[in-house]
Amino acid sequence: MSESPVTSPAQTKLVAAPEISIVIPVYNEAQNLPLLFDRLTAVADKIGRRVEIVFTDDGSKDNSLAILKGFVEKRPDIIRVVEFDRNYGQHMAVMAGLETARGEIIVTLDADLQNPPEEIPKLIAEIDAGHDVVGSYRRDRQDSVFRTLPSRIVNLVRERITGIKMRDQGCMLRAYRRSIVRMIVESGETSTFIPALAQFHAENPAEVEVEHAARFAGTSNYNLYKLIRLNFDLMTGFSLVPLQLFTMVGMAVSGASLLLVVYMFLRRIFVGPEAEGIFTLFAILFFLLGVIITGLGIVGEYVGRIYQQVRARARFRIRTIHEKN
Repeated sequence: MSESPVTSPAQTKLVAAPEISIVIPVYNEAQNLPLLFDRLTAVADKIGRRVEIVFTDDGSKDNSLAILKGFVEKRPDIIRVVEFDRNYGQHMAVMAGLETARGEIIVTLDADLQNPPEEIPKLIAEIDAGHDVVGSYRRDRQDSVFRTLPSRIVNLVRERITGIKMRDQGCMLRAYRRSIVRMIVESGETSTFIPALAQFHAENPAEVEVEHAARFAGTSNYNLYKLIRLNFDLMTGFSLVPLQLFTMVGMAVSGASLLLVVYMFLRRIFVGPEAEGIFTLFAILFFLLGVIITGLGIVGEYVGRIYQQVRARARFRIRTIHEKN
């Protein structure tokens, strides 16, 4: 007569579906991961509910993946690692984590330790209070003025253009109910800004203030181009206002140009031909060319999004998921 297998506490936790999933994208964060693991697991153990932590390795070129695999060995009861076949970007890494997460409450967090893991219970408390999306805004943001000033300007422009209200769109520490995550995943968008998409679907959103720290180690993976690219996606992905504004600007410039033509025609009749105004005409011409090129760029952004969507390529490919069954 065979004996029943003994089930360890860790195995028991895996059998029961987690209540809370913490999703963390990772790209070249080997220096930050050991401290993040210690602090994050301490928070998870104190929450007093079934928790899983889902790391997505976004094609790291350092030894981040090896460190993450070690975490699975240390804490197989709560750690899972999604491995990409190459780099797809932070938001696709988060999206893969959202698709993989099993909890009813999903929390997203960056791996750079600028948002302390100890703030996670604040967001969970707001979800428990009945909110479906909980954002966060950073107290005493520990970034240079070259990051904070453009961020404030973009926040203002984004709210005016899209109508989506987020006090701090750049803070990745956020919590979502499963229903919101399901709508985000089912959207199937190839290029999207997850916090804005969640806010768009939210019925009862909230925001909480969280601490912010300087990056523990390493440098930010976001350069100026990536930040501009991200904000283009945000503007064109949630509103037609840029196209409408360009149309209105085009109409205004056309009207002004017509008045100028009439003025130049009358001046030629009453004053006679002149050569002195040629540089003014060149300046006006260059201005009009700038308006046209800007408009083509805006139209191109929308056409590019359509192109990405209709070709229907996979947004990302998961090589494997490292976990202990």
